[in-house]
Formats: sequence, C-alpha cells, structure tokens
Amino acid sequence: MHRTALFLGEEAEGVVRCSLCPRRCAIPSGALGACGVRGNKNGKGLVPLYGHITALALDPIEKKPLFHFRPGSMILSAGFAGCNLRCPFCQNWHISQSADAPGRQMLPGDLISAALRENSTAIAYTYSEPLVHAEFLLDCMTLAHRHGIANVLVSNGCANAEAAGEILSLTDAANIDLKCFSADTYAKVLGGVASERSAFETVLAFIRLACSTGVHVEVTTLVVPGLNDTIEELDLCADFIASLASQGAADVPWHLSAYHPDYRWNAPPTDPALLRRTRERAGNKLTFIYAGNTGDENDTVCPHCGAILIRRRGYQTYISGLAAVVEGERFFRCAQCDAETPVNH
Repeated sequence: MHRTALFLGEEAEGVVRCSLCPRRCAIPSGALGACGVRGNKNGKGLVPLYGHITALALDPIEKKPLFHFRPGSMILSAGFAGCNLRCPFCQNWHISQSADAPGRQMLPGDLISAALRENSTAIAYTYSEPLVHAEFLLDCMTLAHRHGIANVLVSNGCANAEAAGEILSLTDAANIDLKCFSADTYAKVLGGVASERSAFETVLAFIRLACSTGVHVEVTTLVVPGLNDTIEELDLCADFIASLASQGAADVPWHLSAYHPDYRWNAPPTDPALLRRTRERAGNKLTFIYAGNTGDENDTVCPHCGAILIRRRGYQTYISGLAAVVEGERFFRCAQCDAETPVNH
C-alpha cells in the first residue's frame, strides 16, 4: 500500500527533505530515510510501508507498560517496522532495525475491525517505533476515535513539534521512553544524529507536550549497564519527571526496566538491586516508581491513605482497591478513603 507522505518537502534536484524527526533526512529519488520507511519516488515523498503490520496481539495493558490507565484491561497491540534511532541494546531489533521484517497489510479500517472483534476498547501502537509511520497513525487514530476506541502510543518520543502535535492530539495515553539524560549519548550511541535540535531535546519536548495537552503519560527508562546506570544520571531522569507537574501532569509514573543482553550490547543484565536502590532514592521526588523485569511486586498505593489500590503479580492485576467509576469523572477514587486517585479509566 502506498500513501503520499506528510512531513516531507520537495527540494532541488529531486531531493525530498523529511521534517518528521530531528534527523531531517535529505532523501534522493529512489532512496529511503534513516528510519527505512520514509522515502522518495521520483522527487515525491511516499511511505511504502503504509499499513505494514509486523505484529498483532491482544496484550494486558500493563505490558505496554501502562499501570495507571485502564488497569486490568486487554488492549489490541499493533507493531510496525523501522525506527529513527539505532539503540545497540534494542530488545525488538528484529523489527525495529529492518524495514524487511515480515508482516501483513492492513488498512486502518482493518485494525479497527480487529479491535472490535476482540472487544478491545483501545489500540496500542507499539513494539517497533510507531512515530515513523505518522501517516498511518493519523488515519487509524482518527478512525479509532470515531468508533469510541482509545489510542495508546508506545514510543521513543523522537518527533518534531508539528508531527508530535498532530499525533498527540489524537492520543489518549502514552508510554514514552526516556532512554538516558544525555544529549551526547542520544547522538553518539543511540543514533539520534545531532542537527538543529538534538534527539534528546526533542524527546524532552515531546514528553512535555504530551503532558500539557492532556495525554495520560507514563515514562520508561531501560536501565542499561555502562550506558545510563549512574546515580547522577538516574537522578536527573527523576528530576525531569518530577518537573512535569508544571505541565499539568502531577504523579507521572516512572517505569525502571531491567535490561538483558540483546542485539549489539553484551553488558551483563541489570542488577535488580540497582533498580530497587534507584526506586528508593527517587521516592523523595516521585510518588509512583515501578521496577520492571525483576519479579518485584509493583502495587499501586493510594497517596492519601496508603491503601493498596492495585495489586500486581506479574501481569495479573487486582483492582479491588478502586471504587466504582462515577460518570463524568476521569479518575478512579480510592475504595478506602474516597479520594481521587491518579488511575485513569
């Protein structure tokens, strides 16, 4: 399936300039940008992988991970191919680092129909990087809202303001990677080539914009030995997430995820004790911090009375601590003290 690309402008001598992300690739005719999915055909922008879905599954929403959005529900998850970063430790490199990943062709209507068949009230755009498929996202997200289906974005957040604004205006919830707190690491290790604006600055701006526009936001940091595991850098990540309260997004959950060796990174797996120490240290700044891939308990506690709102054992979720939803309210209330919780329904 082919569709005329957005965020691609024609330049001299048949070159097309992509403005989707800070790479701003100059793409000659017959070629693709660095993401492998945005290209140029005879001087015109195109997206040859429009509707190319590499994975389709019904997942617990906690797997995204989203812990404060529709807990205990199942969500139809669609994966793509390609990415605009080159993380050497990528856990999904088979689809993110190759545009040749096998898949099926689906129109937006096909994906909506699949969600309706599965009785899924939300669709997650996930697994690989969805933002480089902006055209499909905008078409599918618009149609999803017409059918009362929520849109969940699982992303590296590396998109410039124009594309970010359009996509986030249709996004209900997002888990965004904050891979480190270093512009140098983003540019030299993660493949976010420095340009007029660094990938690091772009990601921070994306997260702030999501928070300020009413998107339910959670942030994930994969803690990778030798990359971002110092106390100083993790403290900076925590400080940034705490600062999001000024964007109207108090109590943004932070998911600290344990890395395992994969793709081109051979450091030993993350020590779960490091995640626990980071969790304890950041607890002075953040209310909700979760340790992923460790086997730890990740219960959500009422910040007002201390009652357990959500009990989790792996992906098994028990929500008896949440009161029944009151019509017109966006957030659940605590069954113990009746205070509003940060858990979005």
